[in-house]
Amino acid sequence: MTQHSHPNATKVVDTANFAPRDENIRCLSYGVLRKLAGLPRDLFADYWRDVLGTLCARLPGISYYVQHHFSQDHWANLWPLPDGVHRMDVVLDGAAEIGFADIDDLNRYAEASPVLFGDVFHLFEHIVAYNLPRGSHTLVDREPDGIPNGPDRLYRLHLHLNGGSAEGFRPWLSEWARYLASAPAVQKLRLHLPEPYDNARPSPPSPHGDHRVSDERKDIGVIEIGFASALTAREFYESETYRSTIEDQRRYLRSVGAFLLTGVYTYVRDGVITTAGLRGSRTAELIERIGAVNQTRDEVTRRFVQGPQG
Repeated sequence: MTQHSHPNATKVVDTANFAPRDENIRCLSYGVLRKLAGLPRDLFADYWRDVLGTLCARLPGISYYVQHHFSQDHWANLWPLPDGVHRMDVVLDGAAEIGFADIDDLNRYAEASPVLFGDVFHLFEHIVAYNLPRGSHTLVDREPDGIPNGPDRLYRLHLHLNGGSAEGFRPWLSEWARYLASAPAVQKLRLHLPEPYDNARPSPPSPHGDHRVSDERKDIGVIEIGFASALTAREFYESETYRSTIEDQRRYLRSVGAFLLTGVYTYVRDGVITTAGLRGSRTAELIERIGAVNQTRDEVTRRFVQGPQG
């Protein structure tokens, strides 16, 4: 992988919907995690961004790698729960998407991934990776920047949705997601429908950390949904567009976990390592803030992928 300017990530199209840029992510791992108790939050977030993030970005086979950092200070009233639907009993600090162009690339990554397990020891009390062998579905994406690296520009949530493994839950969830994505207020919606998680086959297979999930987290769907602001989100919740779906939510949902994003950090896109992946997320932020275009040119970036005599 070598760095480039990602023309596919920022190209303007007539519909202002950039969802097609995710179509080459053919299979995916959606991982969720909780930091070690007693580890300072800033230390955890900085190490995950700048140390583990850059190591993972260099592993073979990866086509797409994004970290989603969750707020632990704000979890009240993020998403309205209809009567009879409960708040999911789980605390999480973030999620990571690792995508691949095909199964062969996934296998190459899996073979190399044990090098990451030492950092599971340093960082994570709980980490679970859900498998999506057919990938995920970006239904709408109005963000021109396909390689965000910094505080989230949207009011964005990850919704973990438990249907109790009921028949019809997944088809309904797909239909509901498409309906939500059609609303003008929704700036981003990405749907993950992973295979049910099997506690007997822990993933990742690291000897460190807890890799088990409760019954309500075994068979879930995940929706990433973003609005321009918290105010826009609240107006949407009160709209007839949303309220017309409440009865169906009560029918198909058992519990919902809602997580507010504080930052989104992209390390690999289209099989190409980003500045954040090459140099670290905070370094990439500094390069962008000062406008150091020289730091993104090949004469500099190749110094970070070659030996001192390169």
